[in-house]
Amino acid sequence: MSLKIYDSATRSLRDFQPLVAGQVGIYLCGATVQGSPHIGHMRSALAFDVFARWLRRSGYEVRTVRNVTDIDDKILDKSARAGWPWWAWAYRHENEFSEAYRTLGILPPTYEPRATGHVTDMIELIARIVEAGHAYAGDPGNVYFDVASLPDYGSLTRQELANMSVDESEAEPDKRGPHDFALWKAPKPGEPATASWDSPWGRGRPGWHLECSAMAGRYLGDVFDVHGGGIDLRFPHHENEQAQSHAAGRGFARYWMHNAWVTIEGEKMSKSLGNSLTVRAVAREVPPVVLRLALGTVHYRSTVAYSPATLAEAAAVWERLSGFATRSADMVGEVPLEDVAHLPVEELPPGFVSAMDDDVNVSGALAVVHEAVTRGNTALASRDADAARRSQLEVRSMLDVLGLDPLCEQWRAPGGSTAEHAALTSLVEGMLERRSQARAAKDWATADAVRDALAGAGIAVEDSPQGVRWHVEGP
Repeated sequence: MSLKIYDSATRSLRDFQPLVAGQVGIYLCGATVQGSPHIGHMRSALAFDVFARWLRRSGYEVRTVRNVTDIDDKILDKSARAGWPWWAWAYRHENEFSEAYRTLGILPPTYEPRATGHVTDMIELIARIVEAGHAYAGDPGNVYFDVASLPDYGSLTRQELANMSVDESEAEPDKRGPHDFALWKAPKPGEPATASWDSPWGRGRPGWHLECSAMAGRYLGDVFDVHGGGIDLRFPHHENEQAQSHAAGRGFARYWMHNAWVTIEGEKMSKSLGNSLTVRAVAREVPPVVLRLALGTVHYRSTVAYSPATLAEAAAVWERLSGFATRSADMVGEVPLEDVAHLPVEELPPGFVSAMDDDVNVSGALAVVHEAVTRGNTALASRDADAARRSQLEVRSMLDVLGLDPLCEQWRAPGGSTAEHAALTSLVEGMLERRSQARAAKDWATADAVRDALAGAGIAVEDSPQGVRWHVEGP
């Protein structure tokens, strides 16, 4: 079975055929760095992290571009209210997003361009659109896209112009049509001079939609394979991106992929609802790998229903997966990371490959992982070293595709820190030695007290024929 993905533009499952054989270009709408990242922001990044990992495992050379919008109305408004320079406010939150990506094990993109670094590209793109007759100048500093001039406007979301709603907040007296949108915006009274640039149409700053069109073209060319982002961006953002690019003579994205959002108690996560949960805060309550598992192993087109129960379920799953990996490594040796990361796709369980090729069906793929864990546990119980080692390789290789290999550098130690893991191991092993000595002396009270102290710290102790084992319990 070849890779199939659901194309939001055609609303159909399509065979994936890249523009250039063996190579894939992906543009992902990244963060508008107006505030701290919450778990809803990570949904898209996680979904496309897994997609890119699968493409690479399937033998493709993948180029990913994830932009940073570091100039827009909200950034200017929030920074002014906080008394910060707008660029410092944006940079602060850009760093927070980078920290959140690292915390959840999201691989860095090939390129992560900032909007402010590509104003020249944006001005050139506007000039092409104006020259083609699809944009016009309004008051000094304003340039608008003429949606009525483009026959295929609305094709991405299958809407007729006459039936489209109008955003009253964008009503401007110098616009020809109510649906026209800004390509270039004149500064508002009171905004800092540093937040605008010179252009042929007057001093101003780029419109939000324009930024992505310009950066996608810069790094991926006039036509590229996949454009991804949250489903809430389909209209007007992605519709307008496509319109601008088509108006400039660019083919733009060949496939569109949109992920569903995160809900809390049935409501979509948003700052306006007051139910935002920052990644930093959640990661203080649960291991980051548990959060990644909870958010990243639901099909990307399905809504993630976030709750304490969701985290508890993810923690139990992680305990089973990581427990098998650790036990098998102890019994038959740890399969090197190099072998895990480069196991050919042909040697992965067929059910896993079929699930991932079926529109990146991670939930179906995880079911195959659980089946392999069951086989591996059976092999461990029967002391079949060859079968146990093969199961470890398969399980960890599949989990590596999902960004969840328990023995990778990031997840094998608390907080991803080898130093912290070494310190914890030293302390626990020391207490277990005390317990062993007490048991040998039949001092059961001391032995039980040591075990209780470890349990109180969240350390579970298991006595087995192979010796004493311990692990950090999930939430």
